Amino acid sequence: MQNDKSIVFYRLIPFMNPMLHRIVFVLSVLIVLLLLVAPAAATYALTDVSYTPNPPLVIGGQQQITAMYYIGPSGSTTFIKSHELQMQTGLVNARWNIQVIQNGRNAAQQSASGSAAFVNGEILSYPNSNDISLQVTVTGLVSQPQGDQVMLLQVEEIDNSNNIVPGSVITISQPVAGQPVTLVQTMVPTLTPVIVQPSPTKSAGFPFTAAILAVSLVLFILVRRDS
Repeated sequence: MQNDKSIVFYRLIPFMNPMLHRIVFVLSVLIVLLLLVAPAAATYALTDVSYTPNPPLVIGGQQQITAMYYIGPSGSTTFIKSHELQMQTGLVNARWNIQVIQNGRNAAQQSASGSAAFVNGEILSYPNSNDISLQVTVTGLVSQPQGDQVMLLQVEEIDNSNNIVPGSVITISQPVAGQPVTLVQTMVPTLTPVIVQPSPTKSAGFPFTAAILAVSLVLFILVRRDS
């Protein structure tokens, strides 16, 4: 009797293997989808900021802000090469000086003009054994704000799908002289400037629940086909 059961089991193996292979394949696809859907976390943080002259800002006056950011690590490197940093300012006729600092020494440098500047991930990506910082200096004229503050510098990380990486938006604003000051909650309490980190825009991706339903449907069809 035992031998008969063994014979039946071994006869079933050729029929079970294709179904098992398909199940393993579908589960592998699900794992890949989950990895793609899961958003990457921001890989930098504001560590210091200074102003010339000190706030409050004067409408029509020249203003300079210098911000320092710590970069990485992100996996085996300090920054994802395919990502970039997008920077914006509310200062008029702005001039940008962007300096990468590697292990305390100046590395890549770039300049720009206008209300926005971009930093390619290539110049921020080093092996994670390196200590990388980014110094951003913006100089421009203070314009009449719509509210009571001027946005001096905003930095956000953009992924290779042109979406904002969740948690990466860091905004620095300061009040204008003679304007009523509205207290803004800061996410960096150790710094005296007003630092605002608005709710990040999540990158678009394949919904998690939709992925589960799709995989479940495929598994059901495969089992019915092989049964």
